[in-house]
Amino acid sequence: MKFEDLEVWKTSVELSILVYKQTKTLTDYGFKDQITRSALSIPSNIAEGFDRESNKETLYFLSVAKASCAELRTQIIIGEKVPFLNNEFSEYAKNETLKITTMLKALIRSRRSFN
Repeated sequence: MKFEDLEVWKTSVELSILVYKQTKTLTDYGFKDQITRSALSIPSNIAEGFDRESNKETLYFLSVAKASCAELRTQIIIGEKVPFLNNEFSEYAKNETLKITTMLKALIRSRRSFN
């Protein structure tokens, strides 16, 4: 299986694109850099994990992707309260991070059974 076939990868790519679009005109460059990096980290780590040779390495990168998802959710919450991000986007994005986290947990659980 290719990482491009994974629904969790596709969903996280779409969320990353949305984060970039929502923060395009943001002038707080520290916040903008951090939130876009964490959003980009999710699909990137899924991809990197799936191209690794061992299941142990794959699990490590899936775990990093899940942690990046929690980081992104935190930044969305902060961005909403500051307010850098509008409520409609924030609610949608928070729900997407929860969905991605659930998908990653299931994938990690499944991959652990390979050992």
